[in-house]
Amino acid sequence: MFLASGNTETMHKVGRYLKSMIIGIIFIALIYLLLEYTGSPVGAIALASMAAAPALYFACRRTPLRPPLDLDKQSEPKGSDEIHYSKLNEDGTDVKFISHLYEDTLTIYDAVRRGAKVSNNGNMLGWRDSRDSPYQWMRYNEALSRAKNFGSGLINLGLRPGSSTLVGMYAQNCPEWVLTEHALYCYSMAIVPLYDTLGPDAVRCIVDQTEMQLAVCEEDSKVKLLLQKPSRYLRKIVCVKEVYPETYKIAADANVEIYRFEQVEKLGAEKMNKEVPPRPDNLCTICYTSGTTGNPKGVMLSHKNVIADVSAVSLQLGDHKPRSSDVMLSFLPLAHMLERTCHVVVYMQGGSIGFYSGDIRNLMEDFKALRPTITPAVPRLLNRIHDKVLSTVNGSLSKKYLFDMALSSKQRDLEKGIISRSTIWDRLVFKKVQESMGGRIRLLVVGSAPLAGNVLTFIRCALGCVIVEGYGQTECVAPATLTTPGDAKPEHVGPPLPCCAIKLVDVPEMEYYTTDGQGEICIKGTNVFMGYYKEPTKTKEVLDDDGWLHTGDVGTWLPNGTLKITDRKKHIFKLSQGEYIAPEKVENIYQSSIYVAQVFVHGESLKSCIVAVVVPDISTVKKWAQEQEIEGTVSDICANPKIKKLILDDIQDIGKSKGLKSFEQAKDIYLHPDLFSIQNGLLTPTLKSKRPQLKQYFKIQIDDMYKNLN
Repeated sequence: MFLASGNTETMHKVGRYLKSMIIGIIFIALIYLLLEYTGSPVGAIALASMAAAPALYFACRRTPLRPPLDLDKQSEPKGSDEIHYSKLNEDGTDVKFISHLYEDTLTIYDAVRRGAKVSNNGNMLGWRDSRDSPYQWMRYNEALSRAKNFGSGLINLGLRPGSSTLVGMYAQNCPEWVLTEHALYCYSMAIVPLYDTLGPDAVRCIVDQTEMQLAVCEEDSKVKLLLQKPSRYLRKIVCVKEVYPETYKIAADANVEIYRFEQVEKLGAEKMNKEVPPRPDNLCTICYTSGTTGNPKGVMLSHKNVIADVSAVSLQLGDHKPRSSDVMLSFLPLAHMLERTCHVVVYMQGGSIGFYSGDIRNLMEDFKALRPTITPAVPRLLNRIHDKVLSTVNGSLSKKYLFDMALSSKQRDLEKGIISRSTIWDRLVFKKVQESMGGRIRLLVVGSAPLAGNVLTFIRCALGCVIVEGYGQTECVAPATLTTPGDAKPEHVGPPLPCCAIKLVDVPEMEYYTTDGQGEICIKGTNVFMGYYKEPTKTKEVLDDDGWLHTGDVGTWLPNGTLKITDRKKHIFKLSQGEYIAPEKVENIYQSSIYVAQVFVHGESLKSCIVAVVVPDISTVKKWAQEQEIEGTVSDICANPKIKKLILDDIQDIGKSKGLKSFEQAKDIYLHPDLFSIQNGLLTPTLKSKRPQLKQYFKIQIDDMYKNLN
């Protein structure tokens, strides 16, 4: 992600200025020569205008992007297993999987120091104290100095250097999050992110499993949560912000010491410990996946894993990779690897990262204040922008007509590989959209969940910037595939990155076979994780003896060598906001309703909620119906809105009492009069739901429910 350094916007302005000068000089020279020739000022100007027109065209025309890959052949299968490799690999063998881009950057510790050098000690971390204040910046050398002081202070508090020392980090995105992470790397320690959606039980489980002695917290409420179910291992907490007196008392009762962040920095500076930089194979983080059932699993990633992945992303982006002039807005959770991968690739090139204010409702104000040039994003944010624009233009025929013309024009450019925000349509139609995100976005990386094709195309046209979409898992750092800059076709996730290979394997129970070009996605390469922490059995379930990570996702290869995600092998799916749902868990809870005989819960990665098909318990429902003087056949009862409300309210109440989160609750139901059975093909011989068949059988009803919810 790195071109020549220098401000992109300034370079474009200089380019436009030079073009104008050249055209002006040509025009004046032609007028002078033609005046001599014709003797008529009017004639000279007219002829000069005609002669200068081609120069004007060639000077102002927009040139297509130069993709780093052949868009018609982005990857090719090799061998009997039809393994797909990146075309950016030298010879397509696993020996050539990229592990680093620069010889002096083999660890995350190295990456930040390289950034300090190439940026000439430029801005690294930015924040603002309030919504009305401007961003202020910490430079690379100051950040590195503070990180070293903090790390040294942790050693003075009794932590031992080395990757067996695991330190918790429980905070929203902020400079101290990054300082803590790099403080740990100064002494080869590893960071374990904690986050709110885990819940107190899961947090306690993580602290116990990692035998975490020390955690860094952002503020008082998070300290209290750690102390709510105190672990016998946790003895010290470092807090960034002020801690209330009563919290100190709770900590003392639990035999836990509390320190302030600046106190530890000062302690480290007063007695400096010699750094112990990590090696590439050292553990850098244990990133716990939130999961849907049971305790979360700790994904162990090495420095080599992360550097391999960010290096591969940089190669894939070609001329559009980050550079030292870039500014990124950090708002996706640093507890997850997508955001942290974006941080590393920006630091490696000496770019700057500004943090959002902490309230997602004010995110667009942060965009306007920071004016970033690159940013990661999730479908939920882009869907909102898309929906807001459409709701505005749909209220006016003239606006809708102009919008459709603008979108069609820019889409034609997009299909030619031309990406621009200098057209007449950008000034008339898309300027507000661009300004809502600061007006300078040149690269946007989409991850976490699939993005609908029409939304992706709209955002590409409206923002006039390169937008790439990736696919991966925490177990392979973040992305394992990435769409190629210049590829305008949506609804695929691109070819494999040059740090890994991808193959498909049969999923006979779902009737997916590689002979038909479909199967479970398996990944092998330098970005594949070290295993689940203290979970060898679970590790073997997903990582086979040959090093292939079995993702549980089902995909198919498109003719141009890009991958399309089509299904999920395990009965777990992700909603558009990135939340995972275990439908069987929800079904088991809803099944306890006296009104429910059978239930099928369904969700889609392009939707933000789940819906359900319910077969009512006829005898119970009929009894209630008679009391309400509702008569009719079973079909009539199922179609009655009062009965639908009765059942929906009941299952939601049960779900709430059983601890289901809001996003785990069905927002609409369809009542079906006939039981699922082996005979109608909706149950297996062991009476388990055939989910693909149920999804297809109730496709019309599911589509209607989502349509009504929009």
